[in-house]
Amino acid sequence: MINSRLRLKAGEAADLEVISTCLQDAIARMDDMAYIPRLHRFAMVLTRFRWELADEMGAQGGLRVRCGVHFDHVLRVRAQGIDLTDKAGLLPLLAITCAPADYGVAVRLQFGGGGTILLEAEAVACSLGDIDQGWPTPSRPDHGLNS
Repeated sequence: MINSRLRLKAGEAADLEVISTCLQDAIARMDDMAYIPRLHRFAMVLTRFRWELADEMGAQGGLRVRCGVHFDHVLRVRAQGIDLTDKAGLLPLLAITCAPADYGVAVRLQFGGGGTILLEAEAVACSLGDIDQGWPTPSRPDHGLNS
Protein backbone atom coordinates (compact mmCIF):
# COMPACT_ATOMS: atom_id res chain seq x y z
CA MET A 1 0.00 0.00 0.00
CA ILE A 2 2.96 2.35 0.52
CA ASN A 3 3.46 2.70 -3.24
CA SER A 4 -0.23 3.31 -4.00
CA ARG A 5 -1.54 6.74 -4.94
CA LEU A 6 -4.73 8.02 -3.35
CA ARG A 7 -7.55 9.16 -5.67
CA LEU A 8 -10.83 10.47 -4.23
CA LYS A 9 -13.91 12.35 -5.41
CA ALA A 10 -16.52 14.18 -3.35
CA GLY A 11 -20.02 14.93 -4.61
CA GLU A 12 -21.66 15.69 -1.27
CA ALA A 13 -20.79 16.94 2.22
CA ALA A 14 -20.15 13.45 3.68
CA ASP A 15 -17.64 12.71 0.90
CA LEU A 16 -15.88 16.02 1.57
CA GLU A 17 -15.38 14.97 5.21
CA VAL A 18 -13.27 12.03 3.99
CA ILE A 19 -11.15 14.32 1.82
CA SER A 20 -10.78 16.74 4.74
CA THR A 21 -9.49 13.91 6.93
CA CYS A 22 -6.95 12.90 4.29
CA LEU A 23 -5.77 16.50 3.94
CA GLN A 24 -5.53 17.32 7.65
CA ASP A 25 -2.08 18.83 8.27
CA ALA A 26 -1.33 19.18 4.55
CA ILE A 27 0.96 22.10 3.74
CA ALA A 28 -0.08 24.59 1.06
CA ARG A 29 1.42 27.77 -0.39
CA MET A 30 -0.42 30.67 -2.02
CA ASP A 31 1.81 30.19 -5.06
CA ASP A 32 0.34 26.69 -5.50
CA MET A 33 -3.31 27.84 -5.53
CA ALA A 34 -5.33 29.25 -8.40
CA TYR A 35 -8.90 30.22 -9.19
CA ILE A 36 -9.80 29.80 -12.86
CA PRO A 37 -13.05 31.80 -13.30
CA ARG A 38 -13.87 30.63 -16.86
CA LEU A 39 -13.75 27.00 -15.65
CA HIS A 40 -15.37 27.79 -12.27
CA ARG A 41 -12.49 25.84 -10.71
CA PHE A 42 -10.30 26.39 -7.66
CA ALA A 43 -7.17 24.22 -7.74
CA MET A 44 -4.21 23.73 -5.44
CA VAL A 45 -1.21 21.49 -4.88
CA LEU A 46 -0.37 20.52 -1.32
CA THR A 47 2.06 18.29 0.52
CA ARG A 48 -0.06 15.96 2.60
CA PHE A 49 0.83 13.60 5.42
CA ARG A 50 -0.31 10.09 4.46
CA TRP A 51 -2.59 9.48 7.45
CA GLU A 52 -3.89 6.29 5.80
CA LEU A 53 -0.41 4.75 6.39
CA ALA A 54 0.23 6.15 9.89
CA ASP A 55 -0.47 2.86 11.69
CA GLU A 56 1.57 0.90 9.16
CA MET A 57 4.57 3.23 9.61
CA GLY A 58 4.43 3.07 13.42
CA ALA A 59 7.29 4.83 15.23
CA GLN A 60 9.15 5.38 11.95
CA GLY A 61 7.37 8.71 11.44
CA GLY A 62 5.43 8.69 8.22
CA LEU A 63 5.26 9.69 4.59
CA ARG A 64 4.45 12.95 2.84
CA VAL A 65 3.23 13.15 -0.75
CA ARG A 66 2.45 15.92 -3.25
CA CYS A 67 -1.23 15.97 -3.99
CA GLY A 68 -3.50 17.93 -6.34
CA VAL A 69 -6.99 19.02 -5.29
CA HIS A 70 -9.60 20.88 -7.25
CA PHE A 71 -13.11 22.12 -6.62
CA ASP A 72 -15.54 22.67 -9.50
CA HIS A 73 -18.69 24.82 -9.84
CA VAL A 74 -16.95 27.59 -7.85
CA LEU A 75 -18.57 31.00 -8.35
CA ARG A 76 -16.34 33.09 -6.10
CA VAL A 77 -13.28 32.74 -3.86
CA ARG A 78 -12.60 34.87 -0.79
CA ALA A 79 -9.69 34.78 1.65
CA GLN A 80 -9.63 36.00 5.23
CA GLY A 81 -6.68 36.15 7.61
CA ILE A 82 -4.18 35.08 4.93
CA ASP A 83 -1.38 37.25 3.50
CA LEU A 84 -2.07 36.86 -0.22
CA THR A 85 1.24 38.54 -1.10
CA ASP A 86 3.31 35.91 0.77
CA LYS A 87 3.50 33.46 -2.15
CA ALA A 88 6.08 31.17 -0.49
CA GLY A 89 4.60 31.21 3.02
CA LEU A 90 3.45 27.86 4.37
CA LEU A 91 -0.22 27.35 5.20
CA PRO A 92 -1.06 24.23 7.24
CA LEU A 93 -4.54 23.00 6.31
CA LEU A 94 -6.57 21.99 9.35
CA ALA A 95 -9.96 21.11 7.85
CA ILE A 96 -12.36 21.49 4.95
CA THR A 97 -16.00 22.05 5.86
CA CYS A 98 -19.11 22.93 3.93
CA ALA A 99 -22.53 24.34 4.70
CA PRO A 100 -25.61 25.07 2.60
CA ALA A 101 -25.85 28.61 1.21
CA ASP A 102 -28.22 30.59 -1.03
CA TYR A 103 -25.95 30.01 -4.04
CA GLY A 104 -25.37 26.29 -3.25
CA VAL A 105 -22.62 25.49 -0.71
CA ALA A 106 -20.00 27.42 1.19
CA VAL A 107 -16.79 25.36 1.29
CA ARG A 108 -14.27 26.57 3.88
CA LEU A 109 -10.61 25.68 3.83
CA GLN A 110 -9.43 26.38 7.38
CA PHE A 111 -5.71 26.94 7.88
CA GLY A 112 -3.54 27.12 10.99
CA GLY A 113 -3.27 30.63 12.40
CA GLY A 114 -6.93 31.36 11.71
CA GLY A 115 -6.77 31.89 7.95
CA THR A 116 -9.68 30.78 5.78
CA ILE A 117 -10.38 30.46 2.08
CA LEU A 118 -14.09 30.45 1.30
CA LEU A 119 -15.28 28.87 -1.92
CA GLU A 120 -18.79 29.92 -2.92
CA ALA A 121 -19.92 27.00 -5.08
CA GLU A 122 -23.09 25.76 -6.72
CA ALA A 123 -22.47 22.21 -5.42
CA VAL A 124 -19.86 20.01 -3.78
CA ALA A 125 -17.54 18.75 -6.53
CA CYS A 126 -14.01 17.98 -5.36
CA SER A 127 -11.27 15.69 -6.67
CA LEU A 128 -8.04 14.71 -4.93
CA GLY A 129 -5.13 12.83 -6.48
CA ASP A 130 -1.61 12.09 -5.32
CA ILE A 131 0.98 13.32 -7.80
CA ASP A 132 4.03 11.30 -6.74
CA GLN A 133 4.98 8.35 -4.53
CA GLY A 134 6.03 10.58 -1.65
CA TRP A 135 8.98 10.53 0.71
CA PRO A 136 9.65 9.54 4.33
CA THR A 137 9.40 12.09 7.10
CA PRO A 138 10.82 11.44 10.59
CA SER A 139 7.87 13.01 12.36
CA ARG A 140 4.11 13.04 12.19
CA PRO A 141 1.92 16.10 12.83
CA ASP A 142 0.98 16.49 16.49
CA HIS A 143 -1.48 19.01 17.88
CA GLY A 144 -0.76 18.08 21.50
CA LEU A 145 -4.32 16.86 22.07
CA ASN A 146 -3.34 13.46 23.47
CA SER A 147 -1.33 14.81 26.41
